[in-house]
Amino acid sequence: MNNHGESNGDSNVHKKKIEGNDHCENGDGSDNGVILGVDGGATSTVCVCIPLFSSSKTLAYPLPILGRAVSGCSNHNSVGVTVHILYPTENAARDTLEEVMAEALSKSGSDWSAVHAVCLGVSGVNHPTDQERILNWLREIFPSHVKLYVQNDAVAALASGTMGKLHGCVLIAGTGCISYGFAEDGREARASGAGPVLGDWGRYALYTQCVLSSLHNAVRVYEIVMCDNCSGYGIAAKALTAVIRAHDGRGPQTMLTNKILKALCLSSPDELIGWTYADPSWARIAALVPEVVSCAEACDQVATKILVDAAQDLALSVKAVVQRLHLCGEDGNGSFPVVMVGGVLEANKTWDIGKEVVKCIQEQFPGAHPIAPQVEPAVGAALLARNFLMKESTENFHS
Repeated sequence: MNNHGESNGDSNVHKKKIEGNDHCENGDGSDNGVILGVDGGATSTVCVCIPLFSSSKTLAYPLPILGRAVSGCSNHNSVGVTVHILYPTENAARDTLEEVMAEALSKSGSDWSAVHAVCLGVSGVNHPTDQERILNWLREIFPSHVKLYVQNDAVAALASGTMGKLHGCVLIAGTGCISYGFAEDGREARASGAGPVLGDWGRYALYTQCVLSSLHNAVRVYEIVMCDNCSGYGIAAKALTAVIRAHDGRGPQTMLTNKILKALCLSSPDELIGWTYADPSWARIAALVPEVVSCAEACDQVATKILVDAAQDLALSVKAVVQRLHLCGEDGNGSFPVVMVGGVLEANKTWDIGKEVVKCIQEQFPGAHPIAPQVEPAVGAALLARNFLMKESTENFHS
């Protein structure tokens, strides 16, 4: 995917003046303008507003955050809300993005006209057509001078560890999972995160239940889940499957049965079926990962195998990206960062999935060095916008 960005040439500019707070959350507002960074996922969307630093000015650390706002899902592929039958979920995602940006600007004491650049790192952006769709939304909101950049949220996550530099690989393992990388020459590659049908656990990940109400003429559409068996959802889905298999005699007995039933306040594995299909929200199911880790720490073989398989799959997704981009160099020992992001990798337990993943990666690529995010992904997106803007300014100056 190219670094898709452009200035807004549409005359249909959003004219509304942002009302609200006239104070900043962290630092003073900038008379020279601001930059917006957005991290949009299937669970939540975060927007930060930072000052427009001049190219000659060294970045302050920690970065001054002028305004920050949080909202719900902005992935146009993932829905979990009640919407009118004539009001598609794409509109809901668009409204979420506009509202969260408006709130961040309001908290910074700025308005739309103060924005010089925007970078959206949004899950579900997997193709130039996805980028163009979101760019069309942005063109209707921002003045024509604003530079607009749209990326997959994994790119913003990488930037959160490299402080805006696009080099190395990021591994995200939270509710969903993806590996994304950039070579020094700008080439990029990804692995995993291909969606419910193409993922290893698509048959469990996709539950769409429509309930038509004649009173409200509305359709409730449950989440369309993008995950693999190494994601939080995938790990928990395999654990739930193991419980059912143990219950009906197709699989070995496991501590997962009592652990999960107790966590969900259920009395029998039979009740898991109703619990799962009543609301197959991926975040709801992924929340069971700590129970799997707890059972693995107690030496339950079924839980241990689930986590070992997940760690190996996560490492494999990183290895695929590294090999395609030759990040390890000709001799295989080249140094490159691996930014580790997501709750699955941050267990901080005796059974540490993150450590197992790093061990698997470094067995083949000793030059891989894991790093934790230095800033939140939304700030990473803002730094990307700044770097893209500076690069364009330099290129224009020399042209």
